[in-house]
Amino acid sequence: MVSTAIQSAETILVTGGCGFIGANLVPMLEEAGYSVRVLDNLAKGDSSLLAGCRAEIVVGDIRDCAAVAQALEGVDAVIHLAAFGSVVESVAAPAENFDVNARGTFVVLDECRKRGIARFVFASTGGALIGNADPPVNEDSRPRPISPYGSSKLCGEAYCSSFAHSYNMHVTALRFANVVGPCSWHKKGAVTAFAKAIMSQDPLRIFGDGSATRDFLYVEDLCKGIGLALRAALPGFNPLHLASGREVSIGELARLMARIAGDDNYPIEYAPKRAGEVDRNFARFDRASALLGFEPQYSLEEGLTRTWEWFELERSKRGSAGV
Repeated sequence: MVSTAIQSAETILVTGGCGFIGANLVPMLEEAGYSVRVLDNLAKGDSSLLAGCRAEIVVGDIRDCAAVAQALEGVDAVIHLAAFGSVVESVAAPAENFDVNARGTFVVLDECRKRGIARFVFASTGGALIGNADPPVNEDSRPRPISPYGSSKLCGEAYCSSFAHSYNMHVTALRFANVVGPCSWHKKGAVTAFAKAIMSQDPLRIFGDGSATRDFLYVEDLCKGIGLALRAALPGFNPLHLASGREVSIGELARLMARIAGDDNYPIEYAPKRAGEVDRNFARFDRASALLGFEPQYSLEEGLTRTWEWFELERSKRGSAGV
């Protein structure tokens, strides 16, 4: 969790705070002494994920200047998580993806500029932004996105950079690895799909031949990194990878999930590869380590075990119909 050694009376706005990452981040920020306000349109977020938190929830869209202006009143810094977050869905709906991720990020940055809010942490992405490149990638790798989602995040980073330099803002763009952990029932990534398939006794479905690779990071480690970036307030614009540094194939991931669920021989089926998805990706986090002190604590096996345990508890609450 974010260190509780530093207490703060600051108010932090977390956009998209009712989603997967926000549900894990907001309690950590509150434990560290921050006052938290959340702006979320609840299109995909769920305010019940913040039950027990003190955070004020403002229902509104990041593309709505008036809603953003209202949410920013009295705020000291912003953590911008709100996004259209699916590579596959971005291929199907590129215009909406651009509108939320590029224009929405511009609106939040511009409203911060108007109010003199200089500290801004932007949730970016690693693999989708860089595209197909020989891993491991780092902050010096040339971005060549192959999906509208990756392009929209690159556009968001470009505006972050220009606002940092034009308006003397302190903007850190955190390029997330693939994140796993509790509160991810609604997500569309491989881990969620595998967990739900096992609970429904369906085969694990892999798109492609299983050789595609990713970098998986447990959500608690990710949230620690966000907290470190918030406190560091690095001057100018700083893109940093938050990753595990471990390359894992989707085939290996499927077998590991099955083993954690108790069946080494669980059936796996293969489907055609989907457009927009990179072949190989994992990142080095040396710069985040040097500038923020970021060091992941959870192995993939530990993170997946904790994630599976949460899914089992969640299924017991929802019943078999909820899978």
